[in-house]
Amino acid sequence: MTSSRMTKLFAVLALTTATALAGCNQKKDPGFQGWVEADMIFVSPDESGRVTKLNVREGDEVKTGDQLYSVDDDLQKADLNQNSATLANAQQTFDRANSLRGTGAGTQANLDSAVSALRVAEARVVTSQTRLARRSGFAPVAGTIQQIYFREGEMVPEKRPVLSIMPPGNMKLRFFVPEAELPKLAIGDEVKVTCDNCAADLTAKIYFIATTAEYTPPVIYSLDERNKLVYLIQARPSRPDVLRVGQPISVYLNAKTPVANRQ
Repeated sequence: MTSSRMTKLFAVLALTTATALAGCNQKKDPGFQGWVEADMIFVSPDESGRVTKLNVREGDEVKTGDQLYSVDDDLQKADLNQNSATLANAQQTFDRANSLRGTGAGTQANLDSAVSALRVAEARVVTSQTRLARRSGFAPVAGTIQQIYFREGEMVPEKRPVLSIMPPGNMKLRFFVPEAELPKLAIGDEVKVTCDNCAADLTAKIYFIATTAEYTPPVIYSLDERNKLVYLIQARPSRPDVLRVGQPISVYLNAKTPVANRQ
């Protein structure tokens, strides 16, 4: 074998060895552990009552304005009937006072009193109509029915939610990073997200970085104590439809850093 060929062979071997060593020494990124959460929309009646009809089930997709449930409305109907009768009497009193005032037999004071009573009666009817209309719950946003708390036949207390809706845009990722990593993060940064059996191209955009630490140690910090400081980070996923609330996830600040193998 010639000297030039030997030189080339050793060069190739050296390059191969260096590449292998570099691969062995390359630091794998363990990522930051977190989980999926969502800001739920809770739909509740203004007044207590018994659920008479439930139009949805958990997991159903709803659009804005869809009827979700109904609560018994006997008391509200009775209140509306009573106030409607009062309004009819107030209207008659006003018509009579107005007629008498036109002929000079009535006084302006009586007419003013009749007008005031008529306006109060009208307002009470509108209030009763609103109370009656709100015995049915409608979807304020589009999303997925996440959980049902009261079912048909059950009594729901005043202002307690009958169910919750999860709009896709309200899903978020929460994870914690050490104090030393904070300078690497900024609002609007995109991070890589992985989870069990999830797509490989999941990303999220940071929208919140806590200004105070969790698990704060004593006021006088040692170097070891500073390493224990962690800060809450929240990010919006690019594909919320493939994630589930409570699902554990891993977050990587650098998408090109090799991911550590997990057993």
